[in-house]
Amino acid sequence: MVIDMSTGLIRGLGTVVVFVAFVGLTLWVFNSKRNPQFAEARLLPFADEPQPETTQESATTRSARP
Repeated sequence: MVIDMSTGLIRGLGTVVVFVAFVGLTLWVFNSKRNPQFAEARLLPFADEPQPETTQESATTRSARP
């Protein structure tokens, strides 16, 4: 038995594959079990920034600018 693979059939199968991947990714992203992992990942861009050091002297010093 020979199956004639037309362009329309190949495009249709591609559409189904992409749709299934989209639905799977959407369910994965909006799964409530992943909230702690995503909350941690949201802060990753700020992880390498140095923390400001506040000393008593610098906190009481005022600027001379008006």
